Amino acid sequence: MNTKVDFFFKEDKKWHEELKQLRLIALDCNLTEEVKWGCPCYTYNDNNIVLIHDFKEYCAFLFFKGALLNDAEGILIQQTKNVQAARQIRFTNVKEIVDRKAILKAYIYEAIEVEKAGLKVELKKTEDFVTCEEFQTKLDEMPSLKTAFEALTPGRQRAYKLYFSAAKQAKTREARVEKAIPQILDGKGLDD
Repeated sequence: MNTKVDFFFKEDKKWHEELKQLRLIALDCNLTEEVKWGCPCYTYNDNNIVLIHDFKEYCAFLFFKGALLNDAEGILIQQTKNVQAARQIRFTNVKEIVDRKAILKAYIYEAIEVEKAGLKVELKKTEDFVTCEEFQTKLDEMPSLKTAFEALTPGRQRAYKLYFSAAKQAKTREARVEKAIPQILDGKGLDD
């Protein structure tokens, strides 16, 4: 146990008992306990294996390369359609965790083997993400916008593409694109 992580388990949280059980399971698999992104993160040879986090409706183990796991039990969940590598196992009570202890350990050991083997999740390339028609029109009309957009990091490009295309109505997509143009021209990402 890493005392720097204790704060996460001492806080009076809705999932207090569940989080303690998840911690014991992760530690029982001989992983190193660290704090990353404000949550307990368990690593093997400095590689992230699993993270414990809590939400309003559930708490979870998040496997960083969950997409590569076998998921024999069919319990891994892709948080959203845009999450490429990580997968969660969600819990809403301590009994679920205790009853699945052996299964959870098996998933952790499989995740460790994925790391040992050096496997990587094949991520979609930025150009594989949809560029909505409204944004493509602006890119075609404004060479400076196209140049500025292409100069952004791939992550910033993906964020813009996802943000623009998430709007259901053309009017909303157009408004989002218009609002973002100055930021793109300044070389900034969506959240900068």
